[in-house]
Amino acid sequence: MQQTSVNAYTTMQKEHLSGRELEASVLTRAGLMLKAVQDNWQAPDREQKMLEAVKFNQKVWSFFQAELSDPDNPMPKNLREDILNLSLFIDKRLFEVLANPDKDKLQIVIDIDFNIAAGLRTTPQP
Repeated sequence: MQQTSVNAYTTMQKEHLSGRELEASVLTRAGLMLKAVQDNWQAPDREQKMLEAVKFNQKVWSFFQAELSDPDNPMPKNLREDILNLSLFIDKRLFEVLANPDKDKLQIVIDIDFNIAAGLRTTPQP
């Protein structure tokens, strides 16, 4: 029942968010998923939760990579290249975490997710 409510809220939220706000929301969710794993590192289901959080982050950043690789993307070339390089760093770090789990290795990706999300927001969040 609660999951149904969450799904309904998420659907409604998507319908009312601008592109940048939606991207910020998705990055925030990605960061929160990793943060939950980090905060509950000793949980018995950590491996499953970590894999879900890492896969979600990889999907998010793969989407950005695809969008930024499009030659018709209106973003300035140097900014696109910087974000693409950042996404490659994130890919590498997430693979490191999967190969050698360490909760401290998650922090940089969490910080990047939250900081990029904050920069994308067009309206201040409470």
